[in-house]
Amino acid sequence: MQYPLELTFKFWALAPQISVVDAQSNLVFYVKQKLFKLKEAITIFADADRTRPLYYIKADRIIDFSARYDFTDSNGANIGAVKRRGLKSLWRARYDIFDGEITNLNIQEKNPWVKIADALFAEIPILGMFTGYVFNPVYLVSRSDGTVVMRLEKIPSFFSRKFTIKPIDQISDREEQQILLSLMMMLLLERNRG
Repeated sequence: MQYPLELTFKFWALAPQISVVDAQSNLVFYVKQKLFKLKEAITIFADADRTRPLYYIKADRIIDFSARYDFTDSNGANIGAVKRRGLKSLWRARYDIFDGEITNLNIQEKNPWVKIADALFAEIPILGMFTGYVFNPVYLVSRSDGTVVMRLEKIPSFFSRKFTIKPIDQISDREEQQILLSLMMMLLLERNRG
């Protein structure tokens, strides 16, 4: 993939939509989350017309704060999973990325004060409309030894939420798939924060 990737999350649409484009503005992934599902089941497509499914994400349980989301490719082969760290994730967003049953990577919000400031600023009449320009969270993907391998950062925007994804260290193709799917799932879960 040609990095950096730009991820656009359209929150004004009835159903959340994510499109991911590479540095050459080529569409890499497209997601449109279905509303009112008790058990999350998301399909990641290669095109905006949603004709070529690439990956599937399925929750292991019905509506749960710390559900595990398993990833499979279009052939049904298991790729990995992501799981929110439950109560530890209330203050600072934290997710574990699994390869089978082994946690090999994690995602952590860099500065939890950003979401607090964003929530307070959003309550100020008129000025609250501009929180998308002022407060921009950063999420770091790291190995279990603490080495940061990828960074997701919100770009200031008004009508949609935009993020950039940049590699920091070398990763395998499998890790890249796991990380990108985990970041998309995390954004769908964290859409009310920044």
